[in-house]
Amino acid sequence: MHKPRLQLLASFDIASLQYLDEQGQTTQALPEFATPDTLIAYYRQMTLARMVDDRAVKMQRTGQLGTYPSSLGQEAIGVGLAAAMAKEDIYCPNYRETGALLERGVTIEEIYAIWGGDERGQNFRHSREDLPLSVPIATQMLHGAGVAFALKYKHEHFGEPMRVAVSTGGDGSTSRGDFYEAINLAGDWHLPLVIVINNNQWAISLPRDEQTACKTLAQKAIAAGIPGLQVDGNDVIAVREAVGDAVERARSGAGPALIEAISYRLCDHTTADDASRYQPKKDVSEAWSREPLRRLRSYLENCGAWDDAQEEEMQRELTQKLERAVHIYRETPRDVATAIFDHLYAKLPEPFLEQYQQLQGDS
Repeated sequence: MHKPRLQLLASFDIASLQYLDEQGQTTQALPEFATPDTLIAYYRQMTLARMVDDRAVKMQRTGQLGTYPSSLGQEAIGVGLAAAMAKEDIYCPNYRETGALLERGVTIEEIYAIWGGDERGQNFRHSREDLPLSVPIATQMLHGAGVAFALKYKHEHFGEPMRVAVSTGGDGSTSRGDFYEAINLAGDWHLPLVIVINNNQWAISLPRDEQTACKTLAQKAIAAGIPGLQVDGNDVIAVREAVGDAVERARSGAGPALIEAISYRLCDHTTADDASRYQPKKDVSEAWSREPLRRLRSYLENCGAWDDAQEEEMQRELTQKLERAVHIYRETPRDVATAIFDHLYAKLPEPFLEQYQQLQGDS
């Protein structure tokens, strides 16, 4: 059979980035920002995120919160990406974002209010322009593209400093049309958008290898004509460096980027799930040996920047901070019953007027 002669038009490579291996040993020279003081600050935030998650799960089990999505085992991604952003940048988050929210200045009591069904929790006291958490899968990436377009427009037409939008999602989000539309639009319009994918290997109960035939999720950037990079998501230094480079690249006008951060979900998908039904015990056990807090602590101890006494003092301080926040959350008066409409409509549709009046009477 005749085989036609083909001409190669393009080829692509996907790289990976790591600074700390599973034992907390360096694999290459660290970037300048990775000083002991900075890494200790990251370690504290990652530890706090884990504590906030743990308490949230316990509060949900006792009826004090609604369904809650823990980020156990994925703390380096949230803290690392948020640390790479400037205060003026805009975050367009997914829902598994405890570490990133804390790093962006969101308070613990605000996080608990969100998952307790109080929309006032989304009215952040800090990072006022950051978008609310998005529970629908991948829609936040289209929001991010829209925000990035507005930021670029303001920069080009009104001389405002270039700001960057950062949007996040799980591995399952890359199988949604919203994801592809967002990266295609960002690439075509050269938008200042960085998308970070938390590849924790599970889209609820669906394993990553049943979601897509792609060897990496980072290579999906190729279809949009934008850079794609895979990083070790259990290495906060690698996450911070990769996202930082992508953010500064976008800020300089060089356009968007996609970063895939490899991690493992060491918890149920949410408190409405039982991951033991589908996660292989061996995989979970091996993932615990790679988890980010142990890795960073090992590095800090090995270089003489951390010890048991400091760990004990940090745990005590963070526990006190957590208890104060839990108290504030519990003592906050409930929002008015009409809030279910107040936070949804700028102008209440007429068919809801009767219901609204009834709720006013119940408040």
